[in-house]
Amino acid sequence: MLRVIGLLLCVLAAAAAAVGGGAAARDEGAAARLKADRFDADRAWRLVRKQLAHGQRPAGSPQLRRLAAELRPLLPRGRFEAIPGEPQLRNVVGTLPGRRPGIVVGAHYDTLADPPGFVGANNGAAGTAVVLEVARALKRLRRPANAREVRFVLFDGEEPPSGLPDESPDFYNSGLRGSRAYVAAHPRRTRQMILLDYVGNKGLRLPREGNSTRRLWKRVRGAARAVGAQRTFPPRSGPRIVDDHTPFLRAGVPAVDLIDWSYDGHDTSDTLDKLSRRSLDAVGETIVRAVQGLR
Repeated sequence: MLRVIGLLLCVLAAAAAAVGGGAAARDEGAAARLKADRFDADRAWRLVRKQLAHGQRPAGSPQLRRLAAELRPLLPRGRFEAIPGEPQLRNVVGTLPGRRPGIVVGAHYDTLADPPGFVGANNGAAGTAVVLEVARALKRLRRPANAREVRFVLFDGEEPPSGLPDESPDFYNSGLRGSRAYVAAHPRRTRQMILLDYVGNKGLRLPREGNSTRRLWKRVRGAARAVGAQRTFPPRSGPRIVDDHTPFLRAGVPAVDLIDWSYDGHDTSDTLDKLSRRSLDAVGETIVRAVQGLR
């Protein structure tokens, strides 16, 4: 009898371990303990909350301009750059000086104008928060004398003035206003570009976006392996997406777009509860390492 009970307990324990292990495997927090600790995910989380406190933030809105004034001092040598033909729009640009052409790490900080009530936790705020905290982390690290210039750019006007990007017959020209303006204003200044878009959701997976430069993508994925975040960057390619990296690609600049296209970033359900500190951390540590390794 005791043997039977013992066998039953072993079976139950094994089943519990299997269930627990499966739950842990499904939890992105259990994917890996990162091997690096240069990016502060808690600070990034607070930066997401700071943006959401301004509500819906379409390009040119008073609330977005107020937010821009709060974000500019958080970037090294932070400054505004005007967008020609769009007097209410402005990019926010920070710089770590170095050898040119340099590296651009960017995200858009505006939200969709439609639907009403859209706050863009992942579609805008997460990428912006990671850019800001990556800038802070890199500023604190010792850089070699021959390091390349790094520019941190928060693009305004990525979203169209109304409606959804997929409803626009020419999204490249109705949206991407900040990135198109930046590329035009800084010819030959950029050697490589990394764009952060949907990078904060739970269960984050970032395959290579179909248009992204393969060689640069391999460098980013190598950085992910080095910090223990490789599970977030699976070795496959996703759909081709027109995004703020596209003007750089059209100018001949190698660029990658980090975006989890399985996430619904065009719905009012894009709220803080859909995000994960661990996702922010995996991406942030990866980008810090990647930028350090780019020559």
